[in-house]
Amino acid sequence: MGEVYLARREQEFQKQVAIKLVRQGVSNPETIRRFLIERQTLASLNHPNIVRLIDGGTTAEAVPYLVVEYVEGVPIDVYCDREQLSIARRLGLFLEVCDAVAYAHRSLVVHCDLKPGNILVTASGEPMLLDFGIAKLLDPMALGITEEAARTRHRAFTMEFASPEQLRGEPVTTSSDIYALGVILYGLLTGRMPYRSTPDSLAGWIRAVCQEDPEAPSTVAERDDAGARRTGRQ
Repeated sequence: MGEVYLARREQEFQKQVAIKLVRQGVSNPETIRRFLIERQTLASLNHPNIVRLIDGGTTAEAVPYLVVEYVEGVPIDVYCDREQLSIARRLGLFLEVCDAVAYAHRSLVVHCDLKPGNILVTASGEPMLLDFGIAKLLDPMALGITEEAARTRHRAFTMEFASPEQLRGEPVTTSSDIYALGVILYGLLTGRMPYRSTPDSLAGWIRAVCQEDPEAPSTVAERDDAGARRTGRQ
């Protein structure tokens, strides 16, 4: 629903930022409402591992925008594999992400779309949590947003990381983010998703998530190690 541009300030000093606007042609009231809530949500968060809001406003064409710090990095799973991180270092990186999510929860914000693509790791090894576009506010009045304005009117999530309650259309709480963190951790430790199949429908994902037990990460790792030894891979 949004377009993101890389911008650079050149007057007085240089600084790169990311500017997000509502995508042209998608300026319906619901999209505008969610965008404004995302902007206010970011304004309320101040954590070293959460992208920082710098500015916001409205263009001459009445299109709202927000300006956040530019994060130059790669998804956390790509970073861990590229750098060939040990299990201990992967866990250390993951704990930093958990700290950022815990801070958001203490601020009464549920991210609702945690996935590797929304957790970028910089060249210095710092994970940054991005994209609060579908976040749920547990206490919207604390941010000056009415309960009616904050109410979710459509189901939006990434199925591979969605919690059972998200898939079933039930109320979302902080446990939804905790579930997604578990899926991310499973992938960081095994290189695989925890599901035994990859459904192509919502009903299929509900069955996979709610009715099928995933293999223990240790079992997956042992089987992959055994396969690598048989084929002579390192």
